[in-house]
This record gives sequence, structure tokens and C-alpha cells, in this order.
Amino acid sequence: MDFSTVLEKCGDFGRFQHVILLLYGYTNILSSLHYFSQTLITFTPEHWCYHDDLQHLNMSEVRSIYANMTNKSCTLLEGVVNGTAVAAETGQCQDWIFKREQGYESVTTELKWVCDKSHHSAVGQSFFFIGSVVGTVIFGNLSDRIGRLPALLLATIAGASGDFLTSFVYSFPLFAFSRFVSGLSTDTMYYLMYILVFEYLSPKRRTFGLNIILAFFYCFGLMTSPWVAIWIGNWRHYLWLASLPALGVLAYPLFICESAQWLLTKKKYDRAVKCLKWVAKFNGRQVEDSVFYEFVKHYSEKITEHQKLTTYEDTFMGMFRTPHLRRCTLSLLFKSVIITLSYDVINRNMEGLGTSPFKLFSYTSINYLPAGCTILLLQNNIGRKGMACGALMVGGIITTVTGFLIAFLDPKENALLLAIMIGLGRYGVTVSYDAEIQYAAEIIPTSVRGRALSNIHVVGLASNSLVFYVIYLAKFYKPLPSIFISCLMFLGAGLCLTLPETLNQKLPENLAEAESFVKKQPSLYFPWFRKCGTSSAITV
Repeated sequence: MDFSTVLEKCGDFGRFQHVILLLYGYTNILSSLHYFSQTLITFTPEHWCYHDDLQHLNMSEVRSIYANMTNKSCTLLEGVVNGTAVAAETGQCQDWIFKREQGYESVTTELKWVCDKSHHSAVGQSFFFIGSVVGTVIFGNLSDRIGRLPALLLATIAGASGDFLTSFVYSFPLFAFSRFVSGLSTDTMYYLMYILVFEYLSPKRRTFGLNIILAFFYCFGLMTSPWVAIWIGNWRHYLWLASLPALGVLAYPLFICESAQWLLTKKKYDRAVKCLKWVAKFNGRQVEDSVFYEFVKHYSEKITEHQKLTTYEDTFMGMFRTPHLRRCTLSLLFKSVIITLSYDVINRNMEGLGTSPFKLFSYTSINYLPAGCTILLLQNNIGRKGMACGALMVGGIITTVTGFLIAFLDPKENALLLAIMIGLGRYGVTVSYDAEIQYAAEIIPTSVRGRALSNIHVVGLASNSLVFYVIYLAKFYKPLPSIFISCLMFLGAGLCLTLPETLNQKLPENLAEAESFVKKQPSLYFPWFRKCGTSSAITV
């Protein structure tokens, strides 16, 4: 009488699951508004140093006057002679003319963080990701100590508080601090809700439920957020809009309960049964008390037996104690670095491509719909390993082609083609990113799932500090960022081959089961070989 059997009796895809999927969708909207808020509030439009001779000119005229300048944005003018800018011999620019996107006021344009202050936005971004590393560690550990639900609530409110505080700052130190606070919930609120939904869904419905919600709701948040920012017209007001809806998570405990699987690993059998009874009641199911009695008896005996065989408690570091699980854990860590770095470089590099960054970001976000549908159509047929490996391979090829197109085509004349290629690149990396989350959650045992996923995400988020350096490679050779990311994606595809397949497998609940689970599979096991009648497993 294991958990999946009892959950099936209580309902593993009934009204309760529909409600938590809708709340998961709401969390996806919050997450999309929050994660890319840093990008939307720090967009730097085309700009030129201000001079009185330019005040009555339109943008095209200003651009033509500066055409002979090498450093058009930061050169102080002596004046304008015969329609040509004359640079001043001394002095620094103190004011600028900005070509704002439909009048949108970003933190860069309001506080004039350009030229010698252009690093302020980048440093704020860095503090945002430092906060995400700290927050992921803290809330990930809390999720395995006090529970998934309270950790989710704390993480979401922490991030929203940071966004709200940011909207009131006027100095760089306070901006950096508030972005650190905002970063505390980055990715954490998403994957904690993901774990809750994951642990209450039928394995057969898991891929469909998780990915269809992600595809529609995350896509909706990304596509609308740039237009909302332009409609509001001010970065401060946008942060209010992005942060205040987070208060809605305080109502989550009224509809969902704590993870029963997590409660079992903590020997809190009464609370686990209470949660399952709530699920059954919500789904309109009648489950006899004898079922719960056998259920508790099964797990109490199982945990007692496990304690006899092991003298240590399951921890994340315990995943490095045995050889096969150690190899698997290292592969998950390196793969997280590769996918997260690739995801952020491709998603944030939106400027200088011949199209408004707001429009380009919004239009190419439509890729989340086909990306989610791709996972729905393929993942349960070719398996988790095949999906993860194939997505990285295809994404690497698309990214390579895009890099060379950016290098050899004029962005102004080929804006549509570049936008399509950027969209395809985002599609490939989105499939990889979304497939990786479910794959890792299924490999990691229940007893350490919260901590392990948080630590894997920490390593990935820490790699985001390299995003700006990767983009900077374009200064030496334009395709270099794309070539670098493509090589990483090909390496990630190779790492996927070292991981076990989880499709139609009984997932491990503790470290001992996880070691056995990883050990028993050959390195190149793919479910479709058996379906095609070729082979059930291929060994290296």
C-alpha cells in the first residue's frame, strides 16, 4: 500500500489536482513577471549627449548630427557646425537625449545610468542573482525542514517585497540591496510549487499537467509584461504591478495542503493521512480507514527497515556517498549550469538586433506554447533522457546558425529573419529548461528532493554571473557568444546519456533506493528502442 496506490484511491487527477494546477499557473505568471523584471526595468534605449543646439531636433536629425562620432552616447559637444557635431576638448557629459520606447521610463533613463554609470544596472543584476543563490539555499533547506507550502509562501513574499522596495529607491546602493532582496525568491517560488504539484499528480498525467500549464501561463506572463510596462510607462509603477499580485499566495493554504510524501519521510504519518483525506474529500472520494491504516503500516515498516540498513539520515551530501548516485548528481549539477546559462544568455540578449527589445522579447515569448506542446507530444514516447538530450542537440544547432546570421547580416535590413531565429533559439532552450526540471525531480528521491533541487538550481543560478561576460565575447567576434553556448549545449546533451531513464519507472523515495535505481540501468537505455523492437537496452 504505497503512496501512489493510496493517492489513486483518493484521486490523482480530480478536482484537487485541477485546483493546484490552476494555482501553479498563477505562480507561473508571478514567476515570469518577477524573473524578467530586471530586464524590463533596465532597458537602455539609444541615447546621445545633450546640447542646447539639439533641443528642437527630432531623433533622426540628432542621429545624423552624431554620425561622425565614434562614441556617440558619451561625447560632450562644443556645438553643431553645418549639421555636424563638434566635440568639446574637455568636460564630461551630464545630460542625455534618450530615444525612449513609446515614452517608457526605465531606471536607466530616469537615473541616467549611462556612460560612466552604465555598470550600475549590471551590478544590480548581479546582486539580483546573488540573492537568488542565497534564497535558493535558504528556502530549499526550509522546504525539507518545515515543509514545501510554508517555504513557498515565504519565498514568494520575500521576492515581492524586494520588487516593491526597489520601486522607491533613488540611489545605487539601495538599488543593489533591494535587487538582492528581490532575487531571494527567483526560481525558488516556481520550483517549490512545481514540487507540490509534482507530488500530488498521477505519473501518467504529470507530463501533461505540468507542461500544459507552464506553456500557457508562463507564456502569457512573458508576452504581456513588456506591453504592460510600456502601457504603465514607468519602471516604478511596473514593479508595483509585478509585486502586489504575490499577496495572492497567502490564500494557497485554503485550497492545498502540505506534501504528504514529504510528511511521510519525516514520520509525520497523522498529518500525511490528514492531507490525503483532504484530497479524497475534495475529489468526492470515499476511502476506508483500513486503507490508511495499511498505508501507515507499510511506510513505518519501510522506514524502520531502512534505518536498520543505514546509520545516517538522508541528506543532499549523502547523494555523493555512493558511486552511481554521485555520478548522477554531478551530471545533474553540470547540466543545470549549462542549461541555466544558455537560457539566460539567449533570453536576455535582445538589444541591437534591429527590432525594439520590448517587441522582440514579447513576440519571441510565444515559443513557450510550442515548447510545451513539444514536451507533451514527445516526452512520454521517447522518454525523459531522449527528450533532454535531443532538445539540447537541436538547441545547439539553432544557436550556432543564429550566431553566424547575427554576425554577417545587417540587423536593420534583416530584422524579421533575426527575430525568427531568436524565437527558434528561445524555443530550443525552453524545451531543454522545462524538460530538465521534471527529469531532475523524478531522479532525486523524495527524502531530499527539496534540498537537492534547490542546490542544483543554486549552481545553475550562480552561473548567471557569467552571462554578461559571455555576451561581451561578441566584442571580439560576433558569433562567439552563440558558438560558446552551442558548445555548452552539445556537452549537456552528452551528460544526459549518463542519467537514468525515469519513464514508467518506480521513482526512488530514499537514497538507498536511488542508488539501486541509478545502478540497474545501462548507460544508453532508451525506451523507444524497445518499442521499435531493436533492443531494450544498449550498453556502452
